[in-house]
Amino acid sequence: MPNKKVLALVSDLMFTVKINEVAKRSGLQVEYAKSDDEFLAKARSLPALAIMDLNISSASPVELITKLKADADLQGISVMCYVSHVQVDLKQQAQDAGADIVLARSAFSTNLPQILKRHSGVPM
Repeated sequence: MPNKKVLALVSDLMFTVKINEVAKRSGLQVEYAKSDDEFLAKARSLPALAIMDLNISSASPVELITKLKADADLQGISVMCYVSHVQVDLKQQAQDAGADIVLARSAFSTNLPQILKRHSGVPM
């Protein structure tokens, strides 16, 4: 049975509310982290999905992706990131670090229900 938890590194209130609402409908529990150390510690619970805002100022998302994907225990966690559509370099850095999906903020917001349903283990 898949883990019903999502780990989020998000500071934007609008996205926090949206993630909470959609996760609840998908039967997922969301846990938030505000720093690199807190994120890595909470990742040890092996969430079904990690969501990262690449523009968060309180952490280093690209470095975190690298650390997750380099850790044998954590590398299986799906990592989804979102970023402004104009930040092509940052998107590429996240992909190079091992992010599974990097979306523009608008695409993330639009596709969040399908993404969380896919990670919830509930048939679509």
